[in-house]
Amino acid sequence: MERIMLIILGMAVVTYLPRFLPMYVLTRLEIPQIVIDWLRYIPVAVLAALIVPGILTADRQIHLTLNNAYLLASIPAFLVAWRSKNMMFTVTIGMAVVLILQHL
Repeated sequence: MERIMLIILGMAVVTYLPRFLPMYVLTRLEIPQIVIDWLRYIPVAVLAALIVPGILTADRQIHLTLNNAYLLASIPAFLVAWRSKNMMFTVTIGMAVVLILQHL
């Protein structure tokens, strides 16, 4: 029983430290504005890195044809995102267009 408690305590420490240490250090530093501006692009870059391969590839090959429903659905989704800046509405439009194109 004591060994299990030590394992749980060790896992808690290992989980907590990587979150606490950067936050502790970064709250005591003055970060230059250029770094803050650069950090704002990270979520967009990560999201693009996750979405674009799913849109452009099929069976591990680039699929740039009019038969690619994901590619076609990305166009209205991009326009909706650009005009509305509403992520939920954008995802809904993208999913609806994919659903329609797959059943045509």
